[in-house]
Amino acid sequence: MATDYDSPRKTDEDINEDSLQELQARRVDKGTGTIDVDPDEVAEGMELPGADLSGEELAVRVLPRQADEFTCSSCFLVQHRSQLAKERGGQLVCKECA
Repeated sequence: MATDYDSPRKTDEDINEDSLQELQARRVDKGTGTIDVDPDEVAEGMELPGADLSGEELAVRVLPRQADEFTCSSCFLVQHRSQLAKERGGQLVCKECA
């Protein structure tokens, strides 16, 4: 069935039924859905600078540098060869540092 997208979506009768009080009540109802956040729960997930992390273990598997990767001599990040910008005196530099 074809749809006429140019036709009004509400009839005149529907528009007249929406009174100002109804519209204001709908707006107030939408604002009451606030989320309560416990500040203690938020603070538990944050680490302070200089905190002792010697008892922590890594939960990440570290892979060695692959054949198509290089280590940037400026930022020391392992990058893919497509990110290689230039080579300065035998030192490889990525596009972000160049």
